[in-house]
This record gives sequence, structure tokens and C-alpha cells, in this order.
Amino acid sequence: MSVEVTVDPGKIARTLRLRNGVVARRLAERTARTARIAEREAPGSMGRYISWKVQDGPRGLQGVIVCDHPAVRYVLDGTRPHIIRPRRAKALRFEVSGRVVFAAYARHPGTRANNFLGRALREGR
Repeated sequence: MSVEVTVDPGKIARTLRLRNGVVARRLAERTARTARIAEREAPGSMGRYISWKVQDGPRGLQGVIVCDHPAVRYVLDGTRPHIIRPRRAKALRFEVSGRVVFAAYARHPGTRANNFLGRALREGR
């Protein structure tokens, strides 16, 4: 009695790349876990703007985490010290110690970079 087994690498690769295959489910679990870590690490309300998905990439499936907050680049890269001037009004309005204060401009000290997405990626491996 003889048995012949033929291994087709193309079929195996296609099976692994299926949308609901083992690899896709595992990738979705890891991407979701990393997105939850990023939500926890994000400053302020920025965590509510984080979403994730699994999509086809140039070399197969890839997990993608996106933050749609308008200020995410300023948080990730930081900012240099700069002057803030009013756009439409003639003065800026602040509240200091319960009193209202007006100023023609304000000196912002800048912010330190906070790469919360990179930390989440390293922690979520």
C-alpha cells in the first residue's frame, strides 16, 4: 500500500491569508490588544479617537491602528515654544485665580513629545 502526499505551498499560503483564517483571527486579537493599550496610554480624551482594523497589505494581512484626533501630531512629535495670538478678536481671554484677564498674546512653553502609540506597540507584542 502506498500513499502519496502533495504539498502545494500556494494553497497553504492562500489558506493562511483567508479573512477568517487562524492567522487573521490571531492578528485581530493582537491588534485589538495593542489598540486598548494605546487608548489607556493616550493623554486626555485622545483615547476615544483610536480605532483599529485588519486589512490587506503589500505582503499579506496587516493590523492598523489609527488615531483621528486633530492634535495627535502635536502630541506625538511635541511642539517648540511659540507665541499664541488671537485670530478674530483683539485680545486673548484667560481666567486666572477666578479673575478674567485679557492679553494681546501669550507665550506657550511648548510640549514634550509623548509617543504613546510607539509604547503601545512595544507593550502589545
